[in-house]
Amino acid sequence: MALLRSYVAGGWHTAADEGVPLHDAVTGEEVARVSSKGVDFAAALEYGRRVGGPALRELTFHQRAALLKALASHLREHREELYALSARTGATLGDSKFDIDGGIGVLFGYASKGKRELPNDTVYVEGGVEPLSKGGTFLGQHIATPLRGVAVQINAFNFPVWGPLEKLAPAFLAGVPSLVKPASQTAYLTARLVELIIESGILPEGSLQFVAGSVGDLLDHVTAQDLVSFTGSASTAQKLRAHPAIVRHAVRFNAEADSLNCSILGPDAVKGTLEFDLFVKQLVTEMTVKAGQKCTAIRRAFVPAELLDDVASAASERLAKVTIGNPASEGVRMGALASLEQREEVRRSLKALLSAGSVVFGDPEKVEVVDADAERGAFISPVLLKGDPERAEPHEVEAFGPVSTLLPYTSTEQVVDYAARGGGSLAGSIVSGDKEFVREVVLGAAPWHGRLLVLDADDAKESTGHGSPLPALVHGGPGRAGGGEEMGGLRGVLHHLQRTAVQGSPAVLSAVTGRWVPGAPRAEGVHPFRKSLAELKVGDSVVAGPRTVTREDVDHFAEFTGDTFYAHTDPEAAAANPLFGGIVAHGYLVVSFAAGLFVSPEPGPVLANYGLENLRFLTPVKPGDELTVTLTCKQITPRLDQDYGEVRWDADVTNAHGESVAKYDVLTLVAKS
Repeated sequence: MALLRSYVAGGWHTAADEGVPLHDAVTGEEVARVSSKGVDFAAALEYGRRVGGPALRELTFHQRAALLKALASHLREHREELYALSARTGATLGDSKFDIDGGIGVLFGYASKGKRELPNDTVYVEGGVEPLSKGGTFLGQHIATPLRGVAVQINAFNFPVWGPLEKLAPAFLAGVPSLVKPASQTAYLTARLVELIIESGILPEGSLQFVAGSVGDLLDHVTAQDLVSFTGSASTAQKLRAHPAIVRHAVRFNAEADSLNCSILGPDAVKGTLEFDLFVKQLVTEMTVKAGQKCTAIRRAFVPAELLDDVASAASERLAKVTIGNPASEGVRMGALASLEQREEVRRSLKALLSAGSVVFGDPEKVEVVDADAERGAFISPVLLKGDPERAEPHEVEAFGPVSTLLPYTSTEQVVDYAARGGGSLAGSIVSGDKEFVREVVLGAAPWHGRLLVLDADDAKESTGHGSPLPALVHGGPGRAGGGEEMGGLRGVLHHLQRTAVQGSPAVLSAVTGRWVPGAPRAEGVHPFRKSLAELKVGDSVVAGPRTVTREDVDHFAEFTGDTFYAHTDPEAAAANPLFGGIVAHGYLVVSFAAGLFVSPEPGPVLANYGLENLRFLTPVKPGDELTVTLTCKQITPRLDQDYGEVRWDADVTNAHGESVAKYDVLTLVAKS
C-alpha cells in the first residue's frame, strides 16, 4: 500500500521504513501506511521561519484573505474526491460534508473577515491612541505584528479536513506559516487535502508543511516565536503543555481537549412542546453525527427529574430508526468509528459509565449493520444511559463515540452545579422557552464553557446546532477543555500576532502605523478631495470656514427636520438646562454645516460618502458661534478587487475659541486613479 508522504522544506519526503498500516474503518482493509522516519523537524521549522514567514509577511492582510478565498474555491471543486476518501474513515456523506464543507467554510469565513475587519496593511493597529502627556507630544499605541515562527498544529483523528483548515486559516491570515501533523488514523485524508493545496500553487512556498506520522523530536526545536496548537485528549494536552521547550520558551500553546459537554432541558419544555422535541432531536443528532466522535458532542443530557422517562422514551424511539452500516449504502445514517482501537476505547469507557448508571438504549457489544461486517468494521451501537449526577463518573469519563447519559436535576441551582462538575467544556446548550431560566443557567454556566447555545422556537429554524464551531465565534473552553481558543474571529488571528505598545511622538506613531495621529504633521495645498487614491497621502488636509451659526439656521433646521427638542426651540426651557444655558444648535446641523464647508462639489476622485464613525458632540454650539472644520486623511485602504478604495478622514469642528465642538471620522470611497 502507498506510504503517505510528508511535505517539508519545499519537497515531498517518503519515509525510509515501511510505516504503520492504516485501515478502512468500514471494511478493515489497509488503506495506506504512515511514517515520519527521516523527517528533519528542526530543518522543517527553520524552513517555515526562513521561507514561509517572509513570503507571508510581504503580503497585506487583504492579500492573504484573497488567497484564502482562492484556496477555498479550489478545494470546493475537489469535494467529491474528498467525500469518497472520507467514507473510508467511517463517515457518512453527511458526516463528510460536516468535516469537508465545514473546513472550506472556515477558509471563506476568514477570507471575508480579513477583508472586512482588517486593514490592507501588514500591521494591525489595536485600540485608540493613549495620551501619555499633557502637551500631546508623547503618546502610546498598541500594534500587533506577525510572530516570526511557525504555527505547529497537532490534530485529532475525527476531523481530518476541518481540523487543519480551522487552524490554518487564522494563522495564514495573521502572516504565520503552518506545519500540520494529523492523527495517524485518518491521516490519508489530510494527506490528500495537503496534496491538493500544494498542487494548486495558491499559497506561498513554505507557508504550509505537512508531516505524516509521529511528531518525533519536533517540539524539541520550537522557539519563543513559534506556536503550538493541539486537538485531542486532555491527558495528551497536559503532557505537551509541560514539554521542556514549550515551558522554557513560553511558547504560545493552544489546546482543544475532550470535554464532557452538556445539554440542559428547561422545566418548561414538557412533552408536546417544540422545545422538548428540539432537545430530543438534537441529542440524537449529536450522538450519531460522526458516530459521536465530536469534541463538542453532548455527553451529559440534563433533564428535569419528572421528564426523565419521557425523554428516555422519545430518544430511544428516534435512535431505533438510525440505520448503521456502510456509509456508501443508501439510508445509512451512522457509519463506523475511526478504527477498531477507537471502538475498544469506547467500550472501556462505557464500562466505567455503567458503574454509575444503566442502559436505556443500545448494546455496546452487539450491533446490526447494513452492507458491512460488524466485527471487521469499527461499528458500535448508539448507547443512551441513565446515570446518577451525584456520582463522579458521568462528569469525568468520556466515551468518545455515540454515547450520552441522561441525568436528572430538580432545580436551576442544581443543574448549574452539575454542568460545572465537568471541569470545563467546549460547548453547552440550553433548550428552553423560559427566558429567566435561560438567563440564570447561562450566567451560572458561562465560566465553565467556551460556547453556549440557547435553542428555542425563535431560532430553531436557523440554528447551526449544539456542536457546530463557527469561524466568528470562540472554539475552545476552560479547564478540562484545554483553556484555549481556536478561531473566534479576530481573536484567532491576534493569537498569532505579538502585541506591542509603541511610545513616541504623534509623527512617529503616524509613521509606524500608517495612520494619521492628531498632532502629527498635516499637509495643506490641493484640496484632498481632488486627489485620486494614488495621489492621496496620509496627513493631507484641508481647513475650511468659518461659518456663523444663526438663530434662523437653528429654527429652520428644527422645522425642516422635525427635531423640535426644547433645547433648540424653547429659550426658557433651554436656559434652565444645566448643560446648555440657552438655545443650542442641533448636533446634526453642526455636522451638516461642516460637510458644506469641507466638501469639494465638482465631480472627481471621491465617489461616495458611506458613513460616519465615532461621532461625539463635545461643546454646545450657540447662535452666533463661528465654525471651522479641519479634515485630514487618516487612513487609506485600497480594495484589491475594485478600482477604488476606502479613505478614513479625521474631522475636527472647532468654534472661534479653538474648542472642539464635534469630532468624528468621515468614510469615503475614492477612485484609484
